[in-house]
Amino acid sequence: MVFLNHGSYGACPKPVFAAYQNWQKKLENQPVQFLAEDIYKYLQQARTNLGNFIGCNADDVFFVRNPTTAINTIIRSLDIEPKYEVLSTDHEYGALIRAWDWFQDAKGYRFVQQDIPLPATSHESFVEHFWKGVTKRTKIIFISQITSSTGLIFPVAEICKRARTNGILTIIDGAHVPGHMPLNIRELDPDVYTGACHKWLSAPKGSTFLYVKKNLQDRVKPLVVSWGKVEDSSPSSFIYENQYQGTSDPSAFLAVSDAIKFQQNNDWESVKKRCRDLTRSTRDRFYEIINTNPICPNSEEWLGQMASVEVPNVDNMELKKELMSKYNIEIPVFPWKNKIFLRFSFNAYNDETDADKLIIALRDMIP
Repeated sequence: MVFLNHGSYGACPKPVFAAYQNWQKKLENQPVQFLAEDIYKYLQQARTNLGNFIGCNADDVFFVRNPTTAINTIIRSLDIEPKYEVLSTDHEYGALIRAWDWFQDAKGYRFVQQDIPLPATSHESFVEHFWKGVTKRTKIIFISQITSSTGLIFPVAEICKRARTNGILTIIDGAHVPGHMPLNIRELDPDVYTGACHKWLSAPKGSTFLYVKKNLQDRVKPLVVSWGKVEDSSPSSFIYENQYQGTSDPSAFLAVSDAIKFQQNNDWESVKKRCRDLTRSTRDRFYEIINTNPICPNSEEWLGQMASVEVPNVDNMELKKELMSKYNIEIPVFPWKNKIFLRFSFNAYNDETDADKLIIALRDMIP
């Protein structure tokens, strides 16, 4: 299979998957000891390793299954005064747009999606345009650092800086960031940040983190109320109420340390650079055969290891099915803002041969 969809799930390296299975075996060997006693020290170590990797304190972050769970936890926890606004963009992940929409009537806030016109030009112009959406009622900014549909890198550092100056809370969807581009939460200084470890860090599926700044942690309530402090000796309610919410297999969380170690021991910076270069060169090849306009400059300012291109005059589901059935290519093709986009993403297991197969297939299929 030509797998060009690492942006959705990706592949777990064999050593990391073996570590994941070892944790599962350890759990099954003595589940009572594991889940009633040992799990808390294991999670502490995993949070410490993760914190060192993403630049935050271990007691300011806990594991959840996915970014959707993380953002739902935050939305449900925050008391947003009626008629205040949550400012976002029209490039956000659909499930999270739905989550913000879902709660706005009950909580009384207004969810505003600022239009981000394409093609994008520069990060500076992006910030100026986005900031035009800020009003006296804007109390929260929710924005992706790397967008899912369009694959664009947004300049969230400057957004966070301006928001702090204006007393606006920042919630960053960094689902595509860990293992994809450098992340130092202390330097970025958001109020809330969530990142998926099972995407570009290539940890086992169902491993994500939620970071919350210290002064907001007492406002974050668990989605599921469980034993909390009765069993967990962690130093704060933020940790002991949120990190254990009933019986589940925590092996994916614990294997995040192994995913970090794998990348650190395998010159992953060179891997990422090769994939970024392949992304940009492949995008150039697209526009030799497809007559649509690029959505951003072909630069590392905007693009990492994935890119989206508009594909004209096609049925997205038919194109996706035919790429799989006829060419054995796994790649997302989807509607976005009344247009059809194809998003390709590269990681360590991809090379120019995969890009060649995609270009050849599209040359045969696209009118």
